[in-house]
Amino acid sequence: MEVENKLNRTTAAGLLIAIGIVYGDIGTSPLYVMKSVIDGNGGLNTVSRDLIIGTISAVLWTVTMLTTVQNVIIALKATNHGEGGIFALYTLIRHKAAWLVWPALIGGAAILADGTLTPAVTVTTAIEGLKGLEFGKGNVPVSTQTTVLVITIIILLVLFSIQRMGTSIIGKAFGPVMLVWFAFLGVMGLINIGGNWWILQALNPYYAIKLLFSPYNKAGLAILGSIFLATTGAEALYADVGHVGKGNIIGSWPFVFVCLSLNYLGQGVWILNNTNLHSATEINPFYAMIPENIRLASIVLATLAAIIASQALISGSFTLVAESINLKFLPRMNILYPSDERGQIYIPAINKMLGITTIALVLFFRTSAHMEAAYGLAITITMLMTTILRYEWMVLKQGHNLANLIFVIFFSTINILFMGSSLSKFTHGGYVSLLITLLIVSVMVVWYFGNKVRDQNEAGNAYVRLDEYTDMLTDLSHDDNYPTYADNLVYMANVKYNKFIKREVLYSILDKRPKRARAYWFVTVNVTNEPFTAEYAVNTFGTKNVINIQLYLGFKKQTSVNVYLRQIVHDLIKDNTIEAQPQEYTTTPGRDVGDFKFVIVNDVISPSTTLSSYKKWLVKARVQLQNLSPNPAQWFGLEFADTVIERVPLILGKQEPARIKRVAPVDYSKTPC
Repeated sequence: MEVENKLNRTTAAGLLIAIGIVYGDIGTSPLYVMKSVIDGNGGLNTVSRDLIIGTISAVLWTVTMLTTVQNVIIALKATNHGEGGIFALYTLIRHKAAWLVWPALIGGAAILADGTLTPAVTVTTAIEGLKGLEFGKGNVPVSTQTTVLVITIIILLVLFSIQRMGTSIIGKAFGPVMLVWFAFLGVMGLINIGGNWWILQALNPYYAIKLLFSPYNKAGLAILGSIFLATTGAEALYADVGHVGKGNIIGSWPFVFVCLSLNYLGQGVWILNNTNLHSATEINPFYAMIPENIRLASIVLATLAAIIASQALISGSFTLVAESINLKFLPRMNILYPSDERGQIYIPAINKMLGITTIALVLFFRTSAHMEAAYGLAITITMLMTTILRYEWMVLKQGHNLANLIFVIFFSTINILFMGSSLSKFTHGGYVSLLITLLIVSVMVVWYFGNKVRDQNEAGNAYVRLDEYTDMLTDLSHDDNYPTYADNLVYMANVKYNKFIKREVLYSILDKRPKRARAYWFVTVNVTNEPFTAEYAVNTFGTKNVINIQLYLGFKKQTSVNVYLRQIVHDLIKDNTIEAQPQEYTTTPGRDVGDFKFVIVNDVISPSTTLSSYKKWLVKARVQLQNLSPNPAQWFGLEFADTVIERVPLILGKQEPARIKRVAPVDYSKTPC
C-alpha cells in the first residue's frame, strides 16, 4: 500500500521525469505522421482541405481514444503493485485461464520488435531534416540519402555502445530536453495556426469518420496506417508507470497532449497554405513549417528527442526481456546492473541483437518513408493483445457486465481496423515487422511450452521425497571415510511442495561419487507477482545440515543467489538453526562460515525419450536454446562463485523395459578350420 501511495503522488520533479522517460516515442511522431499521410495520397500538390482537416481530426481522436482513454484513464487502474506493462498485467490474471499466455507472448514479442524499429525510423527522420540544408553560402554538407544513412548509423552505434555504462547521468537530462521539445512543438504549432482558426474544425470527430469514406482520400482505409503512427508509444504510458508513478503520468499527459495537438494543427495549416509548392514528395511539413533561421536548431533538438525516444525503447526492451526471463518466456541471460538504480539494467546479448537489427533495418529500408511501412504494425498487435488481457482483468475485478463488453468490443474494433490498415503495407515493408515479431514469438513458444512438456512428461519416479534422504545425507556428512567435497554444497534445484526434489540431484550427491559436505543446501528461486519481493523460507527437516531454502524474488528483482545465501547462512548460524563452521585457516579473524560450491544440473535429451513428434521437437528445440544461452552460473549471479555444471540425460514419456535374451556362447572348438 505504501508503494502504491508513493507512486500515486504528483511532484514537480516527478512530472519532469515523466516527460523525459514516458513520452519520447509518441513525442517524436509529429516528425513523420503528416509526411506519411501526404506521401500516401500522392504528394503535397494533390491534397485537399477536406483531406487535411479529416486527417488532423483522425490523428487527434486516435490519440484521444487509444492514449488518453485506453492508456491513461483505464489502463493505469490495472497495475501490479504499482508496476505496469503487458507482463505485469498478465501476472495479475495468469491463473484465470491457460490460454491467456498467448496474448501475453504475442504482445510482448511485438513490443520487442518495435524496439528495433523505433530507433531506426526516429533517428533517420530527424537526420533527414539536414538533407539539402545550407550551411553558409551554397554549402550543403548533407546532400544525399547516403550521407543521411552514414550519420544515422554513427548515432545508433554510439547509442548502443554506451548502454553498458548505464543511463543514470544522461537520463537526468531527458526531462529538461523533452520539456523544451514539447514546448517547441506547441509554439511552432501556434505560430503556424496564426489566425487560421478554421483548422479547429478538426476537433469535430465527424471529419475523422468522413475521411475514411470520402473520394478525396486516395489511400482509403490504408490511411489509418499513417494516422496510427501518431499514437505509437502510447503503451509506454502504461509500461512506465512503475518508474515514474501514476500521478505524474496523469499530471503530465495534458501538457504533452496539448503540445502535440497544436503541432498537428499547425502542420495542417501550413500544408493547406502551401499546396502550390513545387512538386517535391520528400517535403516534410514538420521541418518545412519552421522558420529557416531556426531550422538547424530544430533539427538538433529533434535529433536529441529521437535519441531519447530510442533510449527509452532500448531500456524498455531490457526490462521486458528481464521480466520474460522471470516468467519463463525466454532463456536466462546475463543481466548487468551498471548503476545503483534498481530499474536500470543492461543485457549484453539483447543490446547486441537490437543494435545489429536496427542498423540492418536502416540499411535495408534506406529512407524513413520506407521504414514507416513497417512501423506501427507491431504496436497494433501489442495494443490488441493488451486489450484482451485488460478485458480479462476487468472481468476478474468486476465480473461480466455491459460496460466491460462495450470496452472490449469498441477498442478491439479500433485496434483491428488499425491492424488491417497496417497490413495493407505488408508487401512494402510491413512483412519485416511481422517477421521479427514471429521470430521472437517462436523463441518464446519453444522455451515456455518446451518447459511445460518437459514438466508434464517426466517419469513418475523423476521426483523423490527429500525428507526420506536426510538421514543418509547426515551420515555422509559425518563419514570420515570420504574427503570433504565442500563445507557448503549448494544445489540450484527446484524443491516442489517443500519436499519433492528431482532424483538426479540426489543421484549426483550419493551415487556418482559420494560428495561429503558439512551442509547440503537445496535452493529454489520462486518468482512472485510482486515486483520487488526479497524473502526466504527455511526447512531443515529436523537436521542441522540438510537445508531447503525457498527464495521469493519479485519479477523485477536481481537474482543474486550467492549474495542472498551468505546472509541466510549468517542468519541461521546466529539463531542456532545450523552449526557454525569455524575456519582454522582464514584471512578473516573469527570467520564462522566455510566455503561454498554450487552445483547446477542441466538436462540433455535422451534417445530413449518417447513422445509425439511435435512434443519431442519442442523439448529438443528448448534444449538447443538452453545450449545457446549463456553459462547457467550467470543466471543465478554465480559467475564469480565456485560452480560446477553437471549434465544428465532427460528421459520423457513412458519407458518400456528393455529386455535382452541370454544365449549360450558360440563353441568355436567344433568349427572346422
